[in-house]
Amino acid sequence: MLHIVVNGTAREVREGETLASLAKRLSIAADVFIRNGFAVGAHTQLADGDQAALIEKGRMPDQKELESLMAARHTPFVHERVKQAVVGIAGLGGLGSNIAVMLARTGVGKLILADFDVVEPSNLNRQSYFISHLGMAKTEALSQQIGEINPYVLVEAHTLRVTKENAAALFGGCDVVCEAFDDPSAKAALVTALLEEAPKVKIVAASGMAGYESANAIKTVRRFANLYLCGDGESEAREGNGLMAPRVAVCAGHQANMALRLLLGITEI
Repeated sequence: MLHIVVNGTAREVREGETLASLAKRLSIAADVFIRNGFAVGAHTQLADGDQAALIEKGRMPDQKELESLMAARHTPFVHERVKQAVVGIAGLGGLGSNIAVMLARTGVGKLILADFDVVEPSNLNRQSYFISHLGMAKTEALSQQIGEINPYVLVEAHTLRVTKENAAALFGGCDVVCEAFDDPSAKAALVTALLEEAPKVKIVAASGMAGYESANAIKTVRRFANLYLCGDGESEAREGNGLMAPRVAVCAGHQANMALRLLLGITEI
């Protein structure tokens, strides 16, 4: 017998069994077949240790199954690691809102969000908010969004200004903190506070993602043992060089990906 996991449940299957025959035996009217993070044909044979997903379009599964199916396209065994993690996101603008959505889709177990601001019309050009969120606190709007994406991510939201004095209290229990402020002084205050008062916390900060120059200039570098910096390091927002969705999202992707790598124990850039 083979030992596999199907839709989040451990099962034994016969040698030579296919995904289609398994779906028939389990009475699942599957439309999509995924094995080890990759969509495959229905008649793909199973092997020992496989993680399989049998997805029936249009049906709402229970919590355990839904979490399993959401993670079905992940690299195997990633979900089990990130579900135990806590990530802080300081600032919920163009970087932070997009980072939060990416990490929610990745299945990070707990997100600690902090921002003092509300959603206003000029945010909509690059931030992960909708017309219906205008006037709402960004913490509230983003918590609502995450609940619609992955209701099993625990969200702890703080509607306040992050300072050097409260940063460690807010984020000291995190595995990773993503710095996502616009103000350079706020960036420096957060990084300094965490390096001094929460030295075990890994920090993924950002600098330089304005305009529409080549996205290839945005990169991730390691500055200190626990400090990583994403961006091109140069292109600041100024008159004639605004913040635009594509490049901001690229930088947010760098931050989210580095956070994921750190949660998986990968410290190389």
